Amino acid sequence: MLNQYETVFIATPVLSEIQVKEMVKKFQGILQNNGGEIIHEEDWGLRRLAYPIQNKSTGFYYLIEFNAPGTLIEKLETEYRRDERVIRFLTFKMDKHAAAYSQKRKLNQSEKKEEVKNE
Repeated sequence: MLNQYETVFIATPVLSEIQVKEMVKKFQGILQNNGGEIIHEEDWGLRRLAYPIQNKSTGFYYLIEFNAPGTLIEKLETEYRRDERVIRFLTFKMDKHAAAYSQKRKLNQSEKKEEVKNE
């Protein structure tokens, strides 16, 4: 049975945009090659951290929402730990309320984009 998960990772700010995209593709490949299905992705870009991590005050944030078997999470988090470019990550299983909220948030974002295009 597939569960719904959401993962956010923070990449070191010294990377170029191309390097960040390569890293994202790597983690997308891990998910897809191990039975995961990506539902939604968001690139939050370069943001200030709440507190310094490894003497860095900013980082590239990226969110991936996906369906996957529970065994995939251990593989994904192992890859996060092995990759020196990832300074923090968090993966959690979404319950039905979190999944409903996420769906509602995506609809609101798409409506806002449509309003901007129509103006």
